[in-house]
Amino acid sequence: MNVRELRQKISPIVCESSAVEKEDIVVSPDAVNACRQNYCGRYGKSWSCPPGADGEKVLRRLRMHAHALLFSTVHPLEDSYDAEGMERGREAHARVQAQVVALAGCTPQDALGAGSCTVCGRCTYPHAPCRFPKKMTRSVESCGISVVDLCQKTGLAYTHGPDTVTYFSLVFFD
Repeated sequence: MNVRELRQKISPIVCESSAVEKEDIVVSPDAVNACRQNYCGRYGKSWSCPPGADGEKVLRRLRMHAHALLFSTVHPLEDSYDAEGMERGREAHARVQAQVVALAGCTPQDALGAGSCTVCGRCTYPHAPCRFPKKMTRSVESCGISVVDLCQKTGLAYTHGPDTVTYFSLVFFD
C-alpha cells in the first residue's frame, strides 16, 4: 500500500494526514530537552521514555521502512485545564492509531504516538526489562522528533483552536 491509498482509507477517522519524507524526520535538541524538562512527568519512569528509550536506535529501525505518514486527531476540551478531557482524547487517539497501524499492515512498534506507554499499570523501568516489548508504545517526542517541525514541513495544523487538544502519530510502513 502506498501513502495515498492509506490516507484515503484513514480519512474518515483522522483530522489530517500527510506523507513525511524520511529526511525531514530529524532529532531535534528542543524535543530532547523537553523530555529532560519532564513536562509530562514520565522522564525516567518508563522504558518508552528517555533516558530508558533509545530514540536514535528506534529511528534507525523505523527509517528502514519505505513510507512514513503523520496524522492527527482533534478532541474537544471543557477548557484549557481539562486534564481528564486531554486523557480521554489521548486514549481515543491511541485507538485511532491502532486502526491506522492495522490498515497499514505494520506493527505497533512501527508507530510513534502521543504520550508514554500505558500497556502496563506500572512500568518495570529501570529495575527489570520491559514485560511486553512487542506491545510497547512510544511517543514521537521520546525519539527526539519535534512535532512542531513536522507540522511545519507537512502543512498539518499543530493546533485547532481554543478548548481542543490535537494529538499526532507517525506511522512507518512498506
